[in-house]
Amino acid sequence: MGPIQTVRCHAIDDDISTITVDTVDLEPPAPGEVQVTLKACAVNFPDILMIQGKYQFKPPLPFAPGGEAAGDVVTVGEGVDDFQPGDRVIIASRYGGFAEAINVPAEAVRPLPASMSYAAGASFQTAYLTAWVALVCRGHLQPGETLLVHGATGGVGMAAVDLGKHLGATVIATGGRDDKLAVVAERGADHVINYTMDDGGLGGFRDEVKALTDGRGADVVYDPVGGDVFDESMRCVNVDGRLLTIGFTSGRWPLAAVNLILIKQLSVIGVRAGEYGRVYPDRGVENQRAIYELAADGIVSPYVCQAFPLPDALHALRMLESRNVIGKCVVTMNGYEFEGS
Repeated sequence: MGPIQTVRCHAIDDDISTITVDTVDLEPPAPGEVQVTLKACAVNFPDILMIQGKYQFKPPLPFAPGGEAAGDVVTVGEGVDDFQPGDRVIIASRYGGFAEAINVPAEAVRPLPASMSYAAGASFQTAYLTAWVALVCRGHLQPGETLLVHGATGGVGMAAVDLGKHLGATVIATGGRDDKLAVVAERGADHVINYTMDDGGLGGFRDEVKALTDGRGADVVYDPVGGDVFDESMRCVNVDGRLLTIGFTSGRWPLAAVNLILIKQLSVIGVRAGEYGRVYPDRGVENQRAIYELAADGIVSPYVCQAFPLPDALHALRMLESRNVIGKCVVTMNGYEFEGS
């Protein structure tokens, strides 16, 4: 293909502004690989953490962030029969998506659902796979149960709201800004709660959750926030409830109150969607198929709030880092014009 533009990290640093826009030569795809010109790449927290060296997976330097993208097949390597030039596809890869083109193994490529734009296709896999593994495989959410979703204005939280409604739950969504929560309510949440305290901390949702559930509390809690939010969730979860710990965007790992686990007979359940698929490969394939079918049928779709051209990828990362993204934002390439969700 020749020279392409890419945004790369050359050195691990807490300051993500050290990433640079580079021009590199892209080799032809190797056997078993697919070469794709990219149109959009989602921006996710692991991208920031990889640049800072704080993520469990550490790609070799230099690397381009961006783990999920969408675009068009240019050519295929020897032995690839499932794709041909011109196919519109989505890519699930741990890194490399902040680039005009990429070579990826064929097993990391799937057709772009016909109902989805490039921006939506680039944004749904990680978020909806996390929500599916959490709510279906680990949390066993049942129709008629109450689901409490924290961080519901972000991509992973918004996917849980979307999927929770599809599964027949009553969904209570929390977030830190009223304007963001208004979008979540428009997308189907039954109740929304702003959990930002006067002092800037997070909390204050316990009594409202209790009131909304006639004192029982939530049956399932979906928590990518951790910290004080986890602590308070322990006090507004129903007997036999399931508290799903997805991550710690608050910056603090909470310590579970074992007395509450005993008294309420709670289950505190860890969720790592990608690792779940690696440990149970057959289930991983089934989970990918399940969310893909939901997307292809138009049942679920991510909310993408904004797009940035590739040279402005740092602005996209900064927007996510400052918690100003509603749902997802993307980086765009090769003349793709984002039309909004």
